[in-house]
Amino acid sequence: MAVVEMLLQFPSTVQRTKYILQLCANRVQEEVGRRQPVVELPYTDAVIHETQRLASIVPLSLPHVTSCDVTFNGYFIKKGTTVIPLLASVLKDPSEWEKPNSFYPEHLLDEKGQFVKRDAFIPFSAGCRVCVGESLARMELFLFFTSLLQTYCFTTPPGDELDLKGIEGVTVNPSPHKLCVI
Repeated sequence: MAVVEMLLQFPSTVQRTKYILQLCANRVQEEVGRRQPVVELPYTDAVIHETQRLASIVPLSLPHVTSCDVTFNGYFIKKGTTVIPLLASVLKDPSEWEKPNSFYPEHLLDEKGQFVKRDAFIPFSAGCRVCVGESLARMELFLFFTSLLQTYCFTTPPGDELDLKGIEGVTVNPSPHKLCVI
């Protein structure tokens, strides 16, 4: 809300910002044209998705309520029952993942090395109530991850080992550790 208030208070700033954005858009159109630039980096996508699968920070989904009586995996669930999906169990299910407890980006690549999103990949919840910000989060993760890797080299201090277990609670937080960024 503060941004809108500032823009309303300073209309000349809005006009200048719009002008600069239009100049940028014109320059991009001159260089790229009207097409959307498309970059396919299947292995990078697989690495990001595998990181989310193995180090998911949200083990539980939001509560759901059954809209009718249902039998699931042999269990009867009455209409109106609150159900809290355990996302972590699907993300590490040995019947779904070849190496469920190992970092293995190939889980998400086909035989030609192309990225394939699997049905069992559900770090943002599942079903019709999946996180509304999922596509934005994926885009941000991709930009963040690729920018960091292009700019820096990451290592652990000599003699240190990373503890990848995490600290479990309502969310899973990474264990404290030291990192060298070069």
